[in-house]
Amino acid sequence: VFMVFLCGCANLPYPYAPPPQRPSFEAPAAAAARVLEMADADAEIHFVRDIPGSLESNTWRWTGKRPTIRLLPGSNRGLTYVIDFAIAGTTFEQTGPVILSFFVNDRLLDRERYAAPGRQRVEKPIPAEWVEPNETVLLAAEIDKLWIPPQADAKPLGFILVALGLEKK
Repeated sequence: VFMVFLCGCANLPYPYAPPPQRPSFEAPAAAAARVLEMADADAEIHFVRDIPGSLESNTWRWTGKRPTIRLLPGSNRGLTYVIDFAIAGTTFEQTGPVILSFFVNDRLLDRERYAAPGRQRVEKPIPAEWVEPNETVLLAAEIDKLWIPPQADAKPLGFILVALGLEKK
């Protein structure tokens, strides 16, 4: 009887909950160039700065001065910087013409002046030496003038961002 009692007293570990799961930025080894749509389910894990707003009309977000995202394209060959955005008519009434500068890893890729509101698409080839293979790439666009909303507690706004990323050409 004594032996049966000892066999039933095993020293088992206490049960525990699995650790909380977080979205990972790690991309598979065969990662490809990607244009990040603001409506993508995983868009927010790619945001670095100045994309504070929530998704509007299920397609776009307001930005701050220099919206920045990070992507892992895999290769550094044949990449093109792509951005779809709009200058809102309401903001343009206050700011007038604006200049947007486009950056790859904090290097100025190009700068363009917009003398009218409306939707825009920019595509610019990226020099291969600006991107390390299999390394994270920072993509940004900076507007020279912010729109100050009339509400006292509102934050200044830049432009409407629809998509930003890299295409393989």
